[in-house]
Amino acid sequence: MEKGQIHLYWGDGKGKTTAAMGVALRSLAAGKKVVIVQFLKDAESGEIVLLQKLGAKIYKGKACPKFVSKMNAEEKRKTKEMQDEHLRQALTQNADLLILDEACGALRQRMVDETLLKTAVLQKPEGQELILTGRAPSGWMLQAADYCTEMHCWNHPFQKGVRARKGVEY
Repeated sequence: MEKGQIHLYWGDGKGKTTAAMGVALRSLAAGKKVVIVQFLKDAESGEIVLLQKLGAKIYKGKACPKFVSKMNAEEKRKTKEMQDEHLRQALTQNADLLILDEACGALRQRMVDETLLKTAVLQKPEGQELILTGRAPSGWMLQAADYCTEMHCWNHPFQKGVRARKGVEY
């Protein structure tokens, strides 16, 4: 069995989730089992709909549609419980590829249990490929990564008032 690697796509630039979902598509095409946990996201995005149709198992959702910074204490508690449960459920799957999308932000905002997340990453099955994404990874994530790619934003249409476009940004 080939040793699975840990990928970390991080930074303030566009493309972190896109890179992870590209690997998911390749894995599905190769007949592999793909499991995706999308932390802190609840809206449907184009790639998730298609990946689910192709057989990926998706865990996502929050207790309310607000950004964490706008949630009250009860909404934060419920969202954290939900995120932890999604990760626990994902870990019961026999995934060839496990994607933990926005794990960096979920950890930074205390919306996922750090011990549970560390277990998922640092004690992953030997042959499992694992991808973490997010803006600002913790030190242990950087240290664990076999692939570590920083995405930096030099220009973005949003800076000129262009809103996110279906099929491009979501």
